[in-house]
Amino acid sequence: LTVTAVDLIDVLLVTFICYQVYRGMRGTIAAQILIGLLVIVVLSVTAQAAGLKAMGWVLRTLTDIWVIAFIIIFQPEIRRLLSTIARNRLVRLFIRLNVTESIEEIVATALELSKKKQGALIIIARGTGMKSFTETGVSLGAQISRALLLSIFNPRSPLHDGAVIVNDRIIEAARCTLPLSPTTRIGELALGTRHRAGLGVTEQTDAVAVIISEETGAISIADNGELFHRISVKDLRKELRERLVLSVQRTMQNVKEAIRPLE
Repeated sequence: LTVTAVDLIDVLLVTFICYQVYRGMRGTIAAQILIGLLVIVVLSVTAQAAGLKAMGWVLRTLTDIWVIAFIIIFQPEIRRLLSTIARNRLVRLFIRLNVTESIEEIVATALELSKKKQGALIIIARGTGMKSFTETGVSLGAQISRALLLSIFNPRSPLHDGAVIVNDRIIEAARCTLPLSPTTRIGELALGTRHRAGLGVTEQTDAVAVIISEETGAISIADNGELFHRISVKDLRKELRERLVLSVQRTMQNVKEAIRPLE
């Protein structure tokens, strides 16, 4: 038996996909139904091998129905699974991001809005496509700048409600509607609509959300379904660089070191 590099890659890809499916659906009703679907498939194959034509036909029909029903009923879980794959750092290596300039503009904007206690919600896209969210708002396609962000979030601006979505150095859209997280309280902190929207979009995508409270001026970051509340401007810059730049650079370095012995 000869094992080639292609065979190893094939096994690794299948293992990766199975692991991501397991992570994405672990602990959900969808996982239990998926197991039931797999049992039906196994019974169908067994019935065919045993020559039970009628039973095999019934089980194949059930399988077809279950697959369609599974996709329709569990769209959120499937969306979460695909988002989990997009969050993987190896996947992000193939997605070019030029966010260093955007980080500085966002930090400067957050500082001024925080001082004025003007609310804001800025979403920074990474790997997951944000088209379904940008389509809910007003398309801009403008170069990011502190002046433009301050103009958008001015309380007298018609665009100040909703979220701004940033992709690389471009403000894709403003006044966007985002899904609200079912979480309404974290410890002693009661979450308002803006914080729940920032948290909600990071639960469904790999984006990072920067939130400025209209009531207190406090700055928060949401990432991967977690909220980090009341951070300083210095920490905001540090956290954004860590999540958007440094983590990918470290992964690239680790990959280079891993393949160096093979060269």
